[in-house]
Amino acid sequence: MTGAGAPAPAVHKEALREPCAHPHPDPATGTGTAGWYVDERCTNCDVARQLAPDLIGEADGRSHILRQPRDEAEERLLSAAAFACPTRSVRPASRRLDVTRDPFPLSLDDDGTVHLCGHNSPEKAGANSYLLRRPSGSLMMVDTPRFSAALATRYEQLGPVTDVLLTHRDHAAHGRRYADRFGARLWIHEGDLDAAPDADRVLRGTETVEIAAGMLAHPLPGHTEGSVLYVADERYCFSGDSFYWSRGLGDLAVAESVTWYSIEVLAASLARTADQPRFEWLLPGHGDRKRLPAEEMARRMRELTARVGQLRPRPIDFTAVRW
Repeated sequence: MTGAGAPAPAVHKEALREPCAHPHPDPATGTGTAGWYVDERCTNCDVARQLAPDLIGEADGRSHILRQPRDEAEERLLSAAAFACPTRSVRPASRRLDVTRDPFPLSLDDDGTVHLCGHNSPEKAGANSYLLRRPSGSLMMVDTPRFSAALATRYEQLGPVTDVLLTHRDHAAHGRRYADRFGARLWIHEGDLDAAPDADRVLRGTETVEIAAGMLAHPLPGHTEGSVLYVADERYCFSGDSFYWSRGLGDLAVAESVTWYSIEVLAASLARTADQPRFEWLLPGHGDRKRLPAEEMARRMRELTARVGQLRPRPIDFTAVRW
């Protein structure tokens, strides 16, 4: 997660190139050709671990292969992790990704309402982005993947994209390019407007606004001054970097060590908003996704609000984030 308050870790152009031809040792086997591996470009963004948590773990500040896949289903999980990884660090033994195994956009629910875009961008510290299908058949993109015309064409095959919704400044990269490519409206909150000064729609203040049928924007300053929750159909909550599902805690959490604007403002925002958005699916930029019954999610939101209210400002520390 990166914002105006601190520079993003440097990602060199070389990070997007194919790896060199020499074999890389595989952490699971100690050999160079036995199977999948994670190369040295890994920035420990957690994206691969979200998609293949039983196969990819963390050690020494980066991801590692825990074990090789045992069947085709596990091969597909590692392929998904590889095509989402912002530095393309997850690789098979051949060192070349098979483009026919690219699963994105990847449906997350049974009826294909919400899709994970994959192809996470290093310019957004590897944050996730989503496509949401509306009843009309059109789509909204929430935050953005890395940009390419080929990816844009692939996403458009699901339907016309009418809006690109930015949850906050950290995720503004590629927003204008995707909006222009789709002929869509670009949205951001005034608190983060300098990150997308050419936005077509600007949310203001802290009042909840219905920006389209069934889609509510809840301004939630804290992580950044202009952070926003987008909640669709009382079912899907796109939380940006405001909060997420923690695998380690088994509960909702905030990334307090990288809250750029104010943890105290975030606590106040949650207190103001916690009882308003009703949803089942939590779909964050960073951290795990989670689906729970709306009543349970509401209870956990109230408990999160109480916990965050006890937090106090602390120095920014990337290494303190544990998903």
